[in-house]
Amino acid sequence: MAKKGIRPLPGVTAEYKPGNKLARQDLHVKRKRAKDSARRAERFARKKEESKDPSLKEDRLKRNIPLTIDRKRVWDDVDSDVEDPLGLSVDVERIKRQKQEEEDELNRPLKDNEQSSEDEEDDDDDVDSMLASSDEEDDEDEDEDKQKDEDRGRKKSSLPSATERATSPSQSTKSTNLNLAPEALAAKFPSLFSAELQQRPPKILITTVLHSTLHNEAEQLVNFFPNSVYIRRNAHRYSHKFSIREIAKFATNRNFTALVVVNEDQKRISGLTIIHLPGGPTFHFSISNWIDSKKIPGHGKATEHWPELILNNFRTPLGLLTAHLFQNLFPPKPEFEGRNVVTIHNQRDYLFVRRHRYVFREKRETEKSVVGADGKEMQGAEGIRAGLQELGPRFTLKLRRVDKGIHKTSGQEWQWKGGMEKERTKFQL
Repeated sequence: MAKKGIRPLPGVTAEYKPGNKLARQDLHVKRKRAKDSARRAERFARKKEESKDPSLKEDRLKRNIPLTIDRKRVWDDVDSDVEDPLGLSVDVERIKRQKQEEEDELNRPLKDNEQSSEDEEDDDDDVDSMLASSDEEDDEDEDEDKQKDEDRGRKKSSLPSATERATSPSQSTKSTNLNLAPEALAAKFPSLFSAELQQRPPKILITTVLHSTLHNEAEQLVNFFPNSVYIRRNAHRYSHKFSIREIAKFATNRNFTALVVVNEDQKRISGLTIIHLPGGPTFHFSISNWIDSKKIPGHGKATEHWPELILNNFRTPLGLLTAHLFQNLFPPKPEFEGRNVVTIHNQRDYLFVRRHRYVFREKRETEKSVVGADGKEMQGAEGIRAGLQELGPRFTLKLRRVDKGIHKTSGQEWQWKGGMEKERTKFQL
């Protein structure tokens, strides 16, 4: 800090800082007002120019996109025929679409002018092959063959890269297509991808860890998952303490399709262990931000109708596997008269779980119209708005580990576990 009475040199660019406190405060106010005035003048000048040329505003808004972690997301560069895609961060839909476009381009019938040019080139190649003897002419033939292959469709795809497609503003919220699961993933977990299992309603057994006090939370999960039942684990000193494998065997003999174990830490719910019966796999989730239904402002009372299920942003092989797990926890044919919907939204590998009751009503004059991902007004919904009432409970899940088979006390063989990837811009789901 400069001493009192000392002025900075003329050639020094550092800001002058007087020694007196009141003088420093006045100087700070003057500099702040000058900066605000300059910004205001720049803003009004830009507004004046954009009023004359509206295209300038459109270009500015296209460039004015915040650079978030979602837009910095990176992907693994692998082929679609990889044997074990579970731990890879790849966009399954993009790879399949790119492969399909390349096949369509290769199978595209040739036009008349392309066919005639190829016939002429073939005749020239036959003549050249009889006369040419030098290495330079052979190189020219190879270049012509490569050029023909590119003309027939073996050129680079016009699709954007994986990172460019992932960072598109319209990809922030996208419904999950469960039919895009890789064949290797379906072969590795055949029970989760069984067509027969997906057509029948689930039957879920919910229990807790030993010496648990989370009976209220378990009862709310019974109301959350359709066709489920809660059985307390007895921890009496003279009773037999059943293990998870024994409970899973008990549930399998009674035609249960899934076992949900509520984990506890310091009398608070800390995680969910979901076991797909009869033989696994086992998914370990941690829970954060649990809010009971009664603590949600303006909450509604849930009915016994089977809800609809919405899965958003599950794009990788591991994400599709997790989406199939949740699909098997809810019935395939919801009861629409109940107007209940369960949303599991994946964002940065955190699963935000919400349950609402919706109602369609007329749009008020002060409300905006419904727009699509492109920012334009959606056709067919001009005068309609949807009202939502949250039913609860509200919580956030994060996948920690996927085990092979049913949970063991130690020495468990895992298929995937979190924490192995240290890049903040690479997501697993």
